[in-house]
Amino acid sequence: AATPGPWAPMVATPLCYEVNSSCSRTLHSFGIQLAIYMSCAMGMLLTVLGNLMVVIAVSHFNTLHTPTNFLLLSLALADLLLGIMVLPFSTIRSVESCWYFGDDFCRLHTFLDTVFCLTSIFHLCFISIDRHYAICDPLLYPTKFTIRMACVYIVIGWGVPMIYTFVLLYTNAIEEGLGHFLQDMPCVGRCQLLFNKLWGWLNFPVFFFPCLIMITLYVKIFIVANRQARQISNMNKSAGCGLHLGASKRERKAAKTLDCLLNFITPPVLFDVFIWFAYFNSACNPLIYVFSYRWFRKAVKLILTRSIFDSGTSTVDLYQE
Repeated sequence: AATPGPWAPMVATPLCYEVNSSCSRTLHSFGIQLAIYMSCAMGMLLTVLGNLMVVIAVSHFNTLHTPTNFLLLSLALADLLLGIMVLPFSTIRSVESCWYFGDDFCRLHTFLDTVFCLTSIFHLCFISIDRHYAICDPLLYPTKFTIRMACVYIVIGWGVPMIYTFVLLYTNAIEEGLGHFLQDMPCVGRCQLLFNKLWGWLNFPVFFFPCLIMITLYVKIFIVANRQARQISNMNKSAGCGLHLGASKRERKAAKTLDCLLNFITPPVLFDVFIWFAYFNSACNPLIYVFSYRWFRKAVKLILTRSIFDSGTSTVDLYQE
């Protein structure tokens, strides 16, 4: 076989920009690009519409103004903002394998992405604490978890991610103190702030420590649910049976949620897989935490039929059979 000479034409590597320091671009066929864009669009639509329904339902109906539902409302707001402000640009970055929106917006996009994802994780952690008290200590639960306590959790859930991410991205304190972590700066045309070593080492415990708390609490809830289920099966119907049955229903929901949370913390290998798995969690939150409740299905029906614009609908008892 003939060996190509030194003057044989070289195949040009596709680049994001026509500069020497540009990142290379991964090319996909039109069909693959279209399929990825359609999948991401469906995910964004599910994230936005699902969480928007939660926000409208909890805000409009007075019967849903409880401490737990206020946490769900705040969680849905974070996931809704993620779907509107972050996912469209993340989709283009993932499909095109290039960042076309400049360095300043890259930093802002990373800030919003991290804040919304961290806020969502913090709220999921707080909801697990709420469920732990409600199921494992139901008699004292109303006095332990009040609207004031829910507001404290919400402030922490938003405040800590904002301060943490702002300090990490918009101040020089971290960079000056740990500059040796920031070697090998990314090439031009790729928003890679998440790839540097400092960002990875600092974010890993911040993201996964709340998940560890969730797993621990839901395992305990799962154990309590099984124990109480066995106790209930051996009990005759009595006046106090209603309380245990109510707790048992909540515990079964918690046990279903446990499987999803276990899958959620599985560490993926590729960056895009990791990022979109976290995004997928935001789309699933309405399904996991709210769509399984009958009161939410009733609320969605009233919203979709535009009955919420009728006078007096805000006082409808959604818990009534």
